[in-house]
Amino acid sequence: MASAPASPIAPARWLPTCRLGGGWQMAIDSWLLDQGRPAFRLYRWQRPTLSLGQHQHALPPHWGELARAGVIDVVRRPSGGRAVLHGGDLTYALVWPTPPASRVEAYGTACRWLQQAFERLGHPLSFGSQRAVPSNPSCFALSTAADLVESDGAKRIGSAQLWRRGRLLQHGSILLAPSAELWEKVFGDPAPRLRPLPLEGQDLETELLAAARRALPFPLQAQPEPLRAAELAAIAAGLDAQRPGSGRAVATRGWASPAETMPRTTIGRASPSG
Repeated sequence: MASAPASPIAPARWLPTCRLGGGWQMAIDSWLLDQGRPAFRLYRWQRPTLSLGQHQHALPPHWGELARAGVIDVVRRPSGGRAVLHGGDLTYALVWPTPPASRVEAYGTACRWLQQAFERLGHPLSFGSQRAVPSNPSCFALSTAADLVESDGAKRIGSAQLWRRGRLLQHGSILLAPSAELWEKVFGDPAPRLRPLPLEGQDLETELLAAARRALPFPLQAQPEPLRAAELAAIAAGLDAQRPGSGRAVATRGWASPAETMPRTTIGRASPSG
């Protein structure tokens, strides 16, 4: 008796690009991980935002001063790693419910689409080789095995993971054009000097999405699937988990309802529906 054909892999949810406050962006990523369905999205940030690693608690005092002055927002990521300054970057997130047990293998497979995309852009990327230094608060100060660097050694992409009940959330910052002035204020060091890419804006996102379709470990939906009103309500319940533990370092922005900013998209339609 012939065996039944294997069931096709259900396509991963592809969320349209949106520009939101940091609290919402991190809450969305954490919520997606709990759904048990593969997912992928690219997103941008409503304001300059410093995202802290899940276990990063020793913070320079002036970060709180910058947050209270409204210069930056501060949010805690569900993943690990060091602080990332967002605003001059494009962020990606992927949820992989059935990753390999090896974290090194998972990083390699989950980053393949990025390497293919930047190869086509004329910017081949390789994994870093430096060891993480807990005393350095900046993600982009070092290039570890979780990061992707240009041929001249400049760090282009910093990634981090969260494993929960065997599922993987990996997200990372694709550095494009960081503000030199703000970078100096936050980290006290010059901003990374990166060669410009041949594409920007929606053209760059289109190229990255095409690479994700070719090389992610799961197929993507043909059309974007925006978050629905009921899903946004469920995500709102997890917003407090993204606030840094110290009230001194928390800006008041970044946790407002996404209703005003969801329509600002570059690929797909992000307005809540249903």
